[in-house]
Amino acid sequence: MCLGVPGRVVDVWRNELGLLFGKVQFGGIVKEVNLSYTPDVQVGDYVVVHVGFAISRIDEEEARRVFSFLKEMGDLEGLDVSETREPGA
Repeated sequence: MCLGVPGRVVDVWRNELGLLFGKVQFGGIVKEVNLSYTPDVQVGDYVVVHVGFAISRIDEEEARRVFSFLKEMGDLEGLDVSETREPGA
């Protein structure tokens, strides 16, 4: 089964080839993600990430529902999603 995980965009930039990238926060973990499929994304937006690519933008409420569901399933090992942290906190 493939799983996309929601995260909050904390930084956005274009690489040397002009591809859109960003840092996405998943609870207590921040990962570099390719944002090319979500070109209108901005810092503070929530995206669904699958294998290093943001595949869609979602609202914060939907992201919280997904995290809640994953937590119930026990699929959040390694991610601290018990609280939303501000970047650098």
